[in-house]
Amino acid sequence: MQHPLPRGPFRSCKDIVLASASPRRQDLLHRLGINFLVQASEAPEPSWTESWQSAGEFVLAAARNKTKDILQGTPRGVVLGADTVISLEGSVLGKARSREQALDILRRLSGRTHKVLTGCCLTEKGGGEEAFIVATDVAMAAVEEDVLRAYVDTGEYEGKAGAYAIQGVGSFLVQGISGSYTNVVGLPLQEVLSGLLRMEAVRIHMEDKPQ
Repeated sequence: MQHPLPRGPFRSCKDIVLASASPRRQDLLHRLGINFLVQASEAPEPSWTESWQSAGEFVLAAARNKTKDILQGTPRGVVLGADTVISLEGSVLGKARSREQALDILRRLSGRTHKVLTGCCLTEKGGGEEAFIVATDVAMAAVEEDVLRAYVDTGEYEGKAGAYAIQGVGSFLVQGISGSYTNVVGLPLQEVLSGLLRMEAVRIHMEDKPQ
């Protein structure tokens, strides 16, 4: 998938492949102005069990799995794998697979503060790796049951970690955040950009001005 002509302040220096079909991640990355290809990973996601030392370790492993999966069929360039989960009191809450699961997750989050963790792995074919975890604290408003049910009825919960979208209708559920906003959307843009710059995969774009 090729995006339209970029207009942001950066340009690609190497082939960049996003190992995700998420339109939210694609939109965030495209805002930088770089061109990239989208090749969704089909690598199985690890299952959360108490054997994982932390939610961060878990989400970074998932991101690495995606990157390695796509890297095998990539002749050159940099592959970006990312995975986002919700952590509440040490447990991982993933994506809701049904309306009832979504309601259960939102009930647990209501009136409490949880962490949104995104693991990112940037790996260059035959080169180095940038791997990191970004965490954002999100305080949710205490919301009545009928309001939660009405929100779930919109269907926006589908495919979303924590069963809500901070960038969409679900923004009314969020009382405040501490940390990266784009991380809650699904991709910590500042940290990803820093990694791409260190790997010399992108450069700053300066418009030529007439004298």
